[in-house]
Amino acid sequence: MADPQIITIPCLQDNYAFLLHDPDTGATACVDVPEVAPIKAALATHGWTLTDILITHHHGDHVDGVPALKAATGAKVWGCGADAGRLPPLDKALAEGDTFWVGNLAIEVLDTSGHCDNHLSFYVPDARAVFTADSLMALGCGRLFEGTPAQMHASLQKLAALPPETLVCSGHEYTASNARFALTIEPDNPDLISRSEAIAAARAAGQPTVPSILAEELATNPFLRAHVPAVAAHLSMTGASPVDVFTRIRAQKDRF
Repeated sequence: MADPQIITIPCLQDNYAFLLHDPDTGATACVDVPEVAPIKAALATHGWTLTDILITHHHGDHVDGVPALKAATGAKVWGCGADAGRLPPLDKALAEGDTFWVGNLAIEVLDTSGHCDNHLSFYVPDARAVFTADSLMALGCGRLFEGTPAQMHASLQKLAALPPETLVCSGHEYTASNARFALTIEPDNPDLISRSEAIAAARAAGQPTVPSILAEELATNPFLRAHVPAVAAHLSMTGASPVDVFTRIRAQKDRF
C-alpha cells in the first residue's frame, strides 16, 4: 500500500483546505471548501480527480465553496446528518463513531463539538492524520460560539488520545497569535518557548505553521494542558478541575 498524500491549501485570508489522496485507487477527498479556485488549482497541479468532499462544520468560511466544487467535479459530499439543515446538500450523512472510506482509506468520524454544535473531525489512521478544522488548532482551539467549555474540553480529550505522532490538520493560520497567548499561560515552558521562536521564523518567511504534530500540541498547547499542575498554579487555580482550568484559559483567550 502506497502512503496517502496530504496537501495543505491556503484559502481566503487565513483558512486552510486539505486534499487527501489515496495513490492506490486514485480517490481524492477535499476537507472543507472555503473557496474553489485554489482547490481546483491544486487538483490540476497533481493531476488528481476529486471524488469526495468532507465537511467539518457549517460556518461559511468552511463550506461556501462546496456547491461549486461539487458541480465542477461530481464529488460526493459527506457531513454531519444532525446538522444537515445548515450544510450544503449531503450525499452521505455522518455521525460520531461512523467509519467510511475514501478509496482504501478508512475515515473515522469524531464529534468534536464546542466551537459549534455538530462539529466533526476526521481521523485517518493510514495517513496518521486528523482533520480538526476549528476544534483543536495549532496552539489553540476554536472560540465557543455554540458549545460549552465542558463540551469543548471533552472534544479535545478525544483528540488528545490519538497517537502522539498524528498530524493535526486544522483550519486556520492563527498560530502566531496563539503562541503569544500561550506564553501568558506557560511563560517558562521550554518547549513552548522554542516552538514560538520557530513559528515566528516560519511566518516571517511566509511559511505555514499548519499542519502540526499532536505530540507538539500536547507539550505546548494550553488548551490541552489544563490538567497540568503548573498551569493551574500559574492561574492561581491549584486543585481546580481540568474543566474549570480550561474554562479560565478559554475566557482569557477571548479577551486576549
